[in-house]
Amino acid sequence: MNKFITCLALAAAFVLPAAAQSISIATAEVYRYAGVPSSGTSEIQTLTINASTSGGTFTLTLANGRTTLPITWSATNATLVANVDAALEALNAVGTGGVTTAVGTMTAGIGTITITFTGKNAKLDFPALSVTNNLITGGTIPTIATTTAGVEATFRNARPGELLVDTVTPDLYINDGTSQINGPTWTKVSP
Repeated sequence: MNKFITCLALAAAFVLPAAAQSISIATAEVYRYAGVPSSGTSEIQTLTINASTSGGTFTLTLANGRTTLPITWSATNATLVANVDAALEALNAVGTGGVTTAVGTMTAGIGTITITFTGKNAKLDFPALSVTNNLITGGTIPTIATTTAGVEATFRNARPGELLVDTVTPDLYINDGTSQINGPTWTKVSP
């Protein structure tokens, strides 16, 4: 039955008028795209807390000027990571579940924290954060850098099970991702 639906969808995609972007077959969309679709890449930024830091606070600012509440430094890695995560997720532009923070290379609050953009922010090129309002004591200002640039997924809001036809080849792809929120995972299914 699934092969029949896939074949029906592929056949329907070939008879679409050139101006059409998608059609509905049952509950699945069939997208047209010239080229191989991208499943996208989620942005990862790395925050570095420099040696000799012994206390204080700092804030992180988004490109749109939104700034977190002060983030309290802690020598306990888990506490510092939780502080960064909570401060970012409190911003509307990031939101709950919008980032995942983790210890990179950190000992006693000194080293790196990775900030991976997830949920509604997954598979996007997210603007670089900046460290602002530095009130850190004992060390230099923390730094932040993009370590994995985000790449927006093709038809990023496609639901699981939806199809895409490459109008150049014409290969057929299916979104076998598990969630519309986290973006598609385009897998080639023909030929």
